[in-house]
Amino acid sequence: MNTQEAKIVLETALLTAQQPLPLSELRRLFADELNADTLRALLDELRHDWSGRGIELVTLASGWRFQSAPSMRPYLDRLNPEKPPRYSRAVLETLAIIAYRQPVTRGDIEEIRGVTVSSQVVKALEDRGWVETIGHREAPGRPALFATTRQFLDDLGLRSLEELPALDHATGELPAELELRFAQAAAAAAPAGADPSTPDLIDALAATSAATVDAGSPPSAPGAATSAP
Repeated sequence: MNTQEAKIVLETALLTAQQPLPLSELRRLFADELNADTLRALLDELRHDWSGRGIELVTLASGWRFQSAPSMRPYLDRLNPEKPPRYSRAVLETLAIIAYRQPVTRGDIEEIRGVTVSSQVVKALEDRGWVETIGHREAPGRPALFATTRQFLDDLGLRSLEELPALDHATGELPAELELRFAQAAAAAAPAGADPSTPDLIDALAATSAATVDAGSPPSAPGAATSAP
């Protein structure tokens, strides 16, 4: 199989996939005859082939996928003008704290926000697939530790937590250019269906001050618990 044929196989698999495909899955297309480096090179070529079009090939936390370019969002919204219910301020602020301070307990979140975190708030994030319990802190009552998921990164168009926009250390606000980039990534359409309400997270992150979010401490990798459940 030549390079062009291999790219056609990859293109077909990615265009018809319902979820991002990791390299391990893509290698199965070729019975593991192509190594990971060769596949990455082919995928980079394929991404270049699609550049400047309404569809783009991106790499996310869970793998590779085709999605609509952010510039297409205003037009695609006309096909589906009804927006899903937007998440409450409490839900978004809780998500912002978990994203930047993970792993955290409910007590940690309550200390930062200054109010009680209801079970419904945590459940909303768990049901959305953005937050999960990854362990328990060795403290009285062994409270659950919460962290974001790969689905959270995929929905926001990110490969890792390191790509989260940096908060201004003095004000806790997002630089304008990063705010725009984050909003575009969050709004990008995808086969898995990125939630159009996700850009509201920008407001929650900007409202989370440096006094409550330590921008100098990078978040842990998703799924890394400090103690076993």
